[in-house]
Amino acid sequence: MRTFRSRPWLDSFIYVFLIGQRQSKVQMRAGFTAQPLPAEARLRHQISQFTASFMTLWRRFWKRTFDLAVTLSALVLTAPLFLLIAAAIKLDSPGPVFYQQQRVGLRGRNFFMFKFRSMRTNAESQSGPVWAKENDPRVTRLGRFLRETHLDELPQLFNILRGEMSLVGPRPERPHFVKELRKVIPHYDKRHFAKPGVTGLAQVRQRYDENVGDVRNKVRYDVLYIKKMCPILDLKVIALTAVTMILRTGR
Repeated sequence: MRTFRSRPWLDSFIYVFLIGQRQSKVQMRAGFTAQPLPAEARLRHQISQFTASFMTLWRRFWKRTFDLAVTLSALVLTAPLFLLIAAAIKLDSPGPVFYQQQRVGLRGRNFFMFKFRSMRTNAESQSGPVWAKENDPRVTRLGRFLRETHLDELPQLFNILRGEMSLVGPRPERPHFVKELRKVIPHYDKRHFAKPGVTGLAQVRQRYDENVGDVRNKVRYDVLYIKKMCPILDLKVIALTAVTMILRTGR
């Protein structure tokens, strides 16, 4: 005679279903809502956890797929522009074409972010790390144009390929500033719950950070983006970024 092994998850489901039916009838007759049974509460919790995990995986999948598709296409289309900018930087000021700087990324992990050099070499050798600002004297003549049009960010397409960044997300900050801002801005590290972006909602809504108040406002935009993150929002941010590139109102 064939025997069937008991499966706890199935037993739990059957128990919850049968008891739930009985509970619903009692509730309708008595006119009140009873507290969920322990088994039912456990099942609801398991379903909630599964749904949250599935949505997290789905979010990661579509975002990574979108990032790779756009990045690979952009690298092919902008290859001549890379060469043109590299030559212009060499003619404009002495120093390397590319610039890399350590930034804080997803879950607080440090990585090296790539940019076209827009400042004079050794710009912070005397002052140490300082915030960029409008009409920054450290910025070269060509560098000002590259910043206004966001073209200095193009090398970050390689950061996206390496899985360190996304097209849209909170802009990564330097470890020195992160350490200081954590002390004065509540929940600052929430912006590290997503991969940093080449552009972001905060960047198209606000100009340079010149004080802690500016950073606090940008953190609000960053957290809002992480909560509402979806393909439509990414497309909107990219479209707004394109407008700032055309109008040369880079932030």
